[in-house]
Amino acid sequence: MRFGLSVWGLEPFFGGSHRYFLEGLATHSVHDFRLHTLPGRYWAWRMHGGAVPLANADADEDGPAPAVLFASSMLDLPLYRALAAAPVGRRPALVYFHENQLTYPLPEGARRDLGYAWKNLTTALSADRVAFNSRYHRDEFMTAATSFLKRLPDCVPEGLLQSIATKSVVLPLGVDLRRFDSFRPAVESSPAPDEGPLILWNQRWEYDKAPGDIAEALLTLAKEGLRFRVALAGKSHGPTPPGFQLLREVLGGRLVQFGEVEAFADYARLLWEADIVVSAALHEFFGQAAVEAIYCGCRPVLPRRLSYPELIPPEARDAVLYEEGDLIPALRAAVRRGREWSLDWQRTWVARFDWGAIVSRYDDEIWRLWEKAGGKGGRVDAQG
Repeated sequence: MRFGLSVWGLEPFFGGSHRYFLEGLATHSVHDFRLHTLPGRYWAWRMHGGAVPLANADADEDGPAPAVLFASSMLDLPLYRALAAAPVGRRPALVYFHENQLTYPLPEGARRDLGYAWKNLTTALSADRVAFNSRYHRDEFMTAATSFLKRLPDCVPEGLLQSIATKSVVLPLGVDLRRFDSFRPAVESSPAPDEGPLILWNQRWEYDKAPGDIAEALLTLAKEGLRFRVALAGKSHGPTPPGFQLLREVLGGRLVQFGEVEAFADYARLLWEADIVVSAALHEFFGQAAVEAIYCGCRPVLPRRLSYPELIPPEARDAVLYEEGDLIPALRAAVRRGREWSLDWQRTWVARFDWGAIVSRYDDEIWRLWEKAGGKGGRVDAQG
């Protein structure tokens, strides 16, 4: 019989996908998560200073210290451990890397502040276990870290990266996919010939998701006379991409969604209605938006790079992944042919990321970390 453990979830940027992930883990885990968070804003300040208020607040908390710390990579873990109450700072810590500041793509003209990259490295070094959300992310991080350390003038600890690599693991992101099921139409419908398929782009309206490439591809296909509708459903954090304004003018009523869909029920219905999901991302460490759309039946049109190949089984990759520069022909083919395989098979590609299927991997990592640290303290009610 195993006992659940008391786990503190430490997140200095509790917003967006970080919040969605941590709340999902806390809800589905066998362990007793207590979330210690700060609002999801001012990401740079959170990386610099978030550890201080979290450590101060945690020191005032009543009750025993946790069995394990589960921290976001945005936390300055060495600083947190130094400032936290002694029993807390000594607990084993697992750090989860949603993204990293060594390889996150920058806007044109921006220079990388390597101080944040160093914080990522020292946090990984301080952790007892380091988890990445994809193999691609882990490999890219280690490659970039190797180059980064070569730039330092002296006193670089020998074996630093080997230490991180030895204690690293890939834990794909958990996604609450089953909540989409209640919005699935009773009967799967086909697009009307005069309307054509509905193409969905459900990513952030930011430079790293290449909205200009998406707009160019859609405008090209529209000029060719192909019939299709479009839903641009991502969240916007700034000005509307220029290409989207032109797309709005050209498509008119065929543009059925322009901007974020705030209510989950409406978002789920849109995903079930859509026929194709497309990405041209320059940066993707996991691909939650694609996973959700694939689960709801959208035929994926994704680049054969970044983390996307890990989402698709080998036998389906040639049908859905396109090579560099081939977005337009790949999207054209998807519009003309539609999905050429069963929805039930397609859902199996990503069902493994549902919390019900993947949470045991997180629970086991937490349990092993506690055992390796001596297995003392932090137990809660028994799990039968």
